[in-house]
Amino acid sequence: MKKIFVSGCYDILHAGHIQFFKEAKALGDHLTVCFASDQVLWEHKNRRTSLPQDHKLALISNLEVVDQVVIGGSQELGLDFKDHFLKIKPHVLAVTEDDQYGPKKRELCDAVGAEYVILPKTPPAFTPVSTSSIVRNIRTPAQAPLRVDFGGGWLDVPKYAREGAYIVNCAISPLVSLTKWGYEQKSGLGGSGAWSLLNGNDGVESELSLGVGWQDPAIIRETGVCVWRSGDKPVLHFKRNGDFLYGHMALHYTDMPHDTPGNVDNLRDFDLIEKAGHVAKEAVIEGNVRVLGEAIRLSHQAQLGEGMRELPQADGALACKYCGGGWGGYALYLFAEPEARDQFVARGNNNRPIEPYITIR
Repeated sequence: MKKIFVSGCYDILHAGHIQFFKEAKALGDHLTVCFASDQVLWEHKNRRTSLPQDHKLALISNLEVVDQVVIGGSQELGLDFKDHFLKIKPHVLAVTEDDQYGPKKRELCDAVGAEYVILPKTPPAFTPVSTSSIVRNIRTPAQAPLRVDFGGGWLDVPKYAREGAYIVNCAISPLVSLTKWGYEQKSGLGGSGAWSLLNGNDGVESELSLGVGWQDPAIIRETGVCVWRSGDKPVLHFKRNGDFLYGHMALHYTDMPHDTPGNVDNLRDFDLIEKAGHVAKEAVIEGNVRVLGEAIRLSHQAQLGEGMRELPQADGALACKYCGGGWGGYALYLFAEPEARDQFVARGNNNRPIEPYITIR
């Protein structure tokens, strides 16, 4: 009888595991599957098991292709199965081609005269998945906010980052989903960050690869009204709920295209942008709408200096600015009183109310 041995976490059993077991069993007559114990998973991967080991044992034991199941408890990194392996002395240890502990496992095979066989990660007949992708999908929200920024925009782009500067922004509702997107596309509200989150990704690296900043995925993931430190990566300085902004914000769609990547290298007044960020930071800490209006006014002043068209005035508005990188898309209007905001919304089809959004964790 030719004995085959495989090992892994098998934290959430899926079709890829089943196919691997079948391909391993085809190498011999008797298949032993070893999975890492809950304790090993915690100590070696620093996370709790997604499926308790008694459930995992029952599931794998009932697979027709599997002849024996053991639980690995060895504390040697990458070789939690070692005690069982030395006892069983299998003829073959089968691994996948991406196994990160190959040298250790080869050495163990040499010690007992076992063959070390690498199996290709052949995809099953349907969409391939991994345990990490399953966990990511479980954690992925069904809806996400978009965002508006008040001051300090562009200082989240690593090459423009300034020590001691701030980026201030706010997650907003109504929310969006993969099937329901109630806003114009590519319009300056951080839609790419929301789309990334809704697809189970972080989004920061993808935004940076485009040559733009990290503020969109950072605030959309964090939610609330946030003050971030300027730098290469998002570092949260201060966060609060948006109670002081309820009833005060609206969007106006400009009917012009928005293109942040295409405008990254424009000449702009970074000193003024930094000043707007500092004013916005104080406004958020104080919960002061009028001070926040001054930050928005300074931000729009910087946008006009860059060459953007002046936005339409609105009765009762403290200030307005293009969202995101500007040059079209949506513009944010901040109002002193909710009544003025509501009148602004009622006057134009391109105007809509928004509210701050924060998740309860």
